[in-house]
Amino acid sequence: MDLLFLTPQLPYPAHQGTSLRNLHIIRGLADDNRITLLSFAEEGEGQEIAPQLSALCEHVVTVPAPQRSMRRRLWQLVSSGQPDMALRLYSPEFSAALASLLNSRSFDIVQIEGIEMSWTVPVLQQAAPKLPLVYDAHNAETLLQARSGAADKKRIQRWPAVIYSSLQSSRLASYEAWVCNTADRVTAVSEADREALQNLAGLPNNAVTVIPNSIDVSAYQTAEAPPAQQYRFDVVFSGKMDYRPNIDAVLWFAEAVWPLIKKEVPTATWAVVGQKPHARLAGLAQLPDVTVTGWVPEVQPYLSGATVFVMPFRVGSGTRLKLIEALAAGKAVVSTRVGVEGFPVEDGRQLLVSDTAPEFAASTVTLLKNAEQRTALGVQGQLFAQRYDWRIIIPRFQSLYDEIGMETR
Repeated sequence: MDLLFLTPQLPYPAHQGTSLRNLHIIRGLADDNRITLLSFAEEGEGQEIAPQLSALCEHVVTVPAPQRSMRRRLWQLVSSGQPDMALRLYSPEFSAALASLLNSRSFDIVQIEGIEMSWTVPVLQQAAPKLPLVYDAHNAETLLQARSGAADKKRIQRWPAVIYSSLQSSRLASYEAWVCNTADRVTAVSEADREALQNLAGLPNNAVTVIPNSIDVSAYQTAEAPPAQQYRFDVVFSGKMDYRPNIDAVLWFAEAVWPLIKKEVPTATWAVVGQKPHARLAGLAQLPDVTVTGWVPEVQPYLSGATVFVMPFRVGSGTRLKLIEALAAGKAVVSTRVGVEGFPVEDGRQLLVSDTAPEFAASTVTLLKNAEQRTALGVQGQLFAQRYDWRIIIPRFQSLYDEIGMETR
């Protein structure tokens, strides 16, 4: 098939969940299909496409990522009835590039990756009204926004964010329902998201196809040699650090959990690994034995050097790829229930699940002091992670495309 993918950032190099999912989708479909990728690129990207991406795609077209000032964003929030996510990546240049591609060649399917790319739907409808559209929902965004607002209600200083979430939730509900009803097929990363999207959009049961997030499991099982000293930390968290659920998770851990851990293990060290640390995290590096790395070339060395990997999430939807990465690396994991949502893990078998600060701290301390338990969890975690290898997951997209192809003949 001739497939057209629209992505919010170049899938390679992959430094966050969105780009990881997109990279493995393209990688898993490249052998049997002709792939054209139209993507935004940050400044300095796109001028020379990475050979790894060029080898997978027949064509790669990039457009500079749009820059939006805070002043313009606030004006749009007031003046537009659209949700923020519908406006964030709007780009006349991208629209023109998309129309040009659609006019210059024929595609069998177009797939939009995430709700931020859904603004392109009217362009698709006008330029290629019969082209089957797949909407790959990386999150149930309305649910995520509502949860974010609920978490922030407990802090007076976060009430502006609560107002934002309240306003966005109602707009997102209409917009997300519209996208799901407009697309020919909708995919979600978990059963929880499938149910949320179907209920929101009024779709029948099984109208949304679950295709989980995936990784290259073998890329995380490279711990033959001991990790270098600079990568060794007792506790590790990883993620894109300007993402609201990650910020909330780290701040809650720092304020409510870390002091309890330090009381029991005074020498404990903690690394927050990930690009673009938000200003709200500026005080973290001042805490005793805490390191905020910022951007790193790859997360694997920090996973290898971690004693315990933590996922202290209170907010989220979809599934968190970082869990599968940590399990694939054989790490002992402590997570909240929100952190493992969408994965059929068992508390005490592949990881430990704790929701309150005292419980989370106690679970982490237990694992820091018990190498045997860490090893047992790590073995089971690696076995569990095998089922989320991209070679197993991505063929589900091909089956979906084959169904669409049969319907359109």
